[in-house]
Amino acid sequence: MTTSVKFRTSNLSLPVSKRAAVLPALAILAAISLSGCQTATTDNVIQIDKAQGSSENIASLTSVINANPQDPEGYNVRGTAYGRGGDFNRALGDFNQAIQLNPKFYQAYANRALIYRNMGKLPEAVADYNAALQINSNYDVAYIGRGNLYRQSGRDNDAFNDYSKAISLGTTDGRAYNGRGVIYQKRNQQDKAIDDFSKAISLSPNSPEPYNSRGISYLAQNDDDNAFADFNHAIELNNKLAESWANQAFVYERKGDKAKARRSYQHAVNLDPNYQPARDGLARVGAGA
Repeated sequence: MTTSVKFRTSNLSLPVSKRAAVLPALAILAAISLSGCQTATTDNVIQIDKAQGSSENIASLTSVINANPQDPEGYNVRGTAYGRGGDFNRALGDFNQAIQLNPKFYQAYANRALIYRNMGKLPEAVADYNAALQINSNYDVAYIGRGNLYRQSGRDNDAFNDYSKAISLGTTDGRAYNGRGVIYQKRNQQDKAIDDFSKAISLSPNSPEPYNSRGISYLAQNDDDNAFADFNHAIELNNKLAESWANQAFVYERKGDKAKARRSYQHAVNLDPNYQPARDGLARVGAGA
């Protein structure tokens, strides 16, 4: 279940049925839920925007740096653009320079942590989030980022504490509520999960991830109608997510409509051939049958 990833600077954010029918499906539902949580989710990855890393944009940001070479903010902003453009090595170099110029630049530590995470360097990412929080113990972005890392590593209790801390600080970042909701969901505290997902939706109404998350909790409560509405809305917001189509297909499957389930599962597989819940679902309803 993926939330959108944002880099941070000091001044701005740059553009992260019936019960008898339900019981046999519980194991399948759990598989969908867990697999969805492990995909992110955009919590886990930077959404690449090539325009951010375009030669024109980089040249403009470089001219700012050349005019003020001792200003760490310029390197932080250009590092953000490199990161959004997918050039992680250059992004890392700029964040390193920003931190060298200002060792107390906690936003740059958090930005570098996100780059490390996307490079698969999780210990380095955790260390940078820790450094950001040592400098500013009220920095909600670092708690959310570290919470995502903890959740990715299976440290759900630590992740829960970080999300809750960000929420207690009054964060307006929906990822904190979505992340904590996923943990409530795994603990089978579905009412609390739904409350958190609903809050995430209110903060990030254009993000499909909390709709998918909430829909899964509705399914766990046998509320197929609300689940179906959430999955459909997730598709309306972004029709390129395999998870949304597989979730929609699962509702069709529970309703006994194998033809529609098959089409949605197939669409999910077409979008992401490695998305296992869709592959498993297609096998259950009969691919090409």
